[in-house]
Amino acid sequence: MRIKWTTVYVDDQDKALQFYTDKLGFQKKADFTQGNYRWLTIVSPEDPDGTELVLESNANPAGKAYQEAVRAQNRPAAQFLVSDVQAEYDRLTGNGVKFTMPVTPTTGSIIAVLDDTCGNLIQLVKLTWG
Repeated sequence: MRIKWTTVYVDDQDKALQFYTDKLGFQKKADFTQGNYRWLTIVSPEDPDGTELVLESNANPAGKAYQEAVRAQNRPAAQFLVSDVQAEYDRLTGNGVKFTMPVTPTTGSIIAVLDDTCGNLIQLVKLTWG
């Protein structure tokens, strides 16, 4: 058993696709519609056949409520593993990405939190334990 898809609710799928590909460097994997529904996923260029992140519209009231509740608690909607948080922070701020938490050492990791401009906080993580 393995994880194939995980979801982040976004307020605008086109804007999210542009942010996650142009700013963060992910690649579009799937993009198709059926009626009013759009299936849109991205992947890491480091693992194009790996886990896909579904950029799901928050038009679903449950998705919107979940997204808003997580954001209100100042919690990240997703965490992305990186090898060097400071290097990613520098690269992304150079791309115009806004961070809500700068590079911060914590117990067992180094983290930084960015705003994806689509209603979510995303945490970058480098593990320092194990």
